[in-house]
Amino acid sequence: MATTAPELGTNGSANGIDLRRRELGAFLRSRRERIQPEQVGVRGGRRRRTPGLRREEVAQLAGVGVTWYTWLEQGRDINPSAQVLDAISRTLQFDTHEHSHLFTLAGVPTATIAQQCLEQQCPTAQALIDQLEPFPAAVLNDRLDLLAFNRTFASFFDGELETIPVEERNCLWLAFTNRSWRRTIVDWDETVGNMVAEYRGAMAEHLDDPDWKTLVDRLHRVAPEFTEFWERHDVQLVESRMKRARHPTAGLLRLMYTHLWLGQRLGTRITAFTPADEPSRRKLEALHESLAQ
Repeated sequence: MATTAPELGTNGSANGIDLRRRELGAFLRSRRERIQPEQVGVRGGRRRRTPGLRREEVAQLAGVGVTWYTWLEQGRDINPSAQVLDAISRTLQFDTHEHSHLFTLAGVPTATIAQQCLEQQCPTAQALIDQLEPFPAAVLNDRLDLLAFNRTFASFFDGELETIPVEERNCLWLAFTNRSWRRTIVDWDETVGNMVAEYRGAMAEHLDDPDWKTLVDRLHRVAPEFTEFWERHDVQLVESRMKRARHPTAGLLRLMYTHLWLGQRLGTRITAFTPADEPSRRKLEALHESLAQ
């Protein structure tokens, strides 16, 4: 189904990106200045021109270069990884809200926060999807962050899924940037087109949420293919349907995927993949037995 959605920009606003970088620098400076050296095991000394920690002290404690951290505070065009942001967050003793704000300003997905909310509000989610073995199942939110998954689901990605940082576990992001993820997708145009259309449709309710806009901006920068899909302005609701997937050992599978909503307020759902034919069922059962060994 194709229809017109609100225009959200093709490559993001350069002024908006610059503004976010300046805000990131100001945010880091304000938090650096509130931390007393003694709080992080640094001797204060007598000659300190500015309150709080120095830039070189933050860089050393976080394990990053002084020049690089200085550029980050100056709003330069650099792309910090989730691991580096986590290290800076720990050094500056951020709480959950500050951690999320840091990732938003840096343009990095914040699935960690969503995962923590899931664990607090639906602690049985992991147990539920584990009980769905031998069928693959995962927990997603409406932004397509991958919050939890069972062993069969993880096996589609050559053991790589567990090593991907939580902040990068977004299905849309992985589809366009991760080779293992892409290899599982058989009908690329249809499958990815549906994902982009679902994301765009859901984003209409989150136009003021910087996390949603940041993900779109990042995909425009690194994946020209995404821009081609995005400019179609297709939107659609989340629906259950059949898809073909390629498992690295089980081979081609035909799967029906069904969404089981955990609650409207959570915005999360379990997506379960059941075999669409008998050969696929036998392959999944054999896969489950091999994983259990």
